[in-house]
Amino acid sequence: MTKTKHNLIPHLWYDKEASEAAEFYTSIFPHSKILSKTTLQETPSGDSHLVSFELWGQKFLAISAGPYFNFNPMMSFMVNFDPSRDKDARSKIDEVWNKLSEGGKVLMPMDKYPFSERYGWIQDKYGLSWQLILTNPEGKERPAIVRSLMFAGDKCGKAEEALNFYLSVFKNAKLGNIARYPQGMEPDKEGSLMFSDFMLEDQWFTAMDSARNHEFSFNEAISFMVYCDTQEEIDYYWEKLSAVPESEQCGWLKDKYGVSWQIVPKAMEEMMSSNSTPEQISRVSQATLKMKKLDLAELQKAYKG
Repeated sequence: MTKTKHNLIPHLWYDKEASEAAEFYTSIFPHSKILSKTTLQETPSGDSHLVSFELWGQKFLAISAGPYFNFNPMMSFMVNFDPSRDKDARSKIDEVWNKLSEGGKVLMPMDKYPFSERYGWIQDKYGLSWQLILTNPEGKERPAIVRSLMFAGDKCGKAEEALNFYLSVFKNAKLGNIARYPQGMEPDKEGSLMFSDFMLEDQWFTAMDSARNHEFSFNEAISFMVYCDTQEEIDYYWEKLSAVPESEQCGWLKDKYGVSWQIVPKAMEEMMSSNSTPEQISRVSQATLKMKKLDLAELQKAYKG
């Protein structure tokens, strides 16, 4: 299989607030904007509203598609404020924290911790979790926003196995830093992953184990969209990642750790954009609803009509 550069984009599922949330986030983070808005008609959730936006130069997709999934802290976004790149990093982290706090819930207060001069973990008013950190200027440079996975409950202790699995699946991948829990950090087990980061298709992720009592697990509220150029690539990622047959639907799958992915042809982005007619979008949307793994040729046929 030829090595191809993919996009790997976080996809956020809201009940009705996708557009409102996107406007909220783009008003808070620098270098942010709404890219497009599309309505998908007659889905199982009724009319669903899809919004594409950029936060600090990174692309996100969000959908309003009914009250089926809720965000929880197993997946969050770590936001790096780097004093070596921005002299106002310290004042910026407080400004963003104050705005995200509006109507939200503090999980870890903004404070000094052993690993950072300034760090806080917040759940915003829509339930989405953000970890804001003033990064060590001597550390390796990382992007402003990083996807963050916490392995807790029955997944605790699986973070290292999972990251090695993802590194083996994605072609353009590399391991970054690893820090393990020392002795005396009970209930966290000595040697398990306290923090690690890794890159898949030019996108950075972090992974950690947490043995604390968390009443939640990975769900479809946040999934990762893997854009593929060919059917061969769609088949490859589907075969490697899908581990829960009953979760396979409309290009969605769940892996063995419970993380949700969407394996999507890159061409679909153009098909579902504002350049297409409502009829074309509707035909592609209806064709998608009949599929588990997506069939690029069939989608193109539906688009052409």
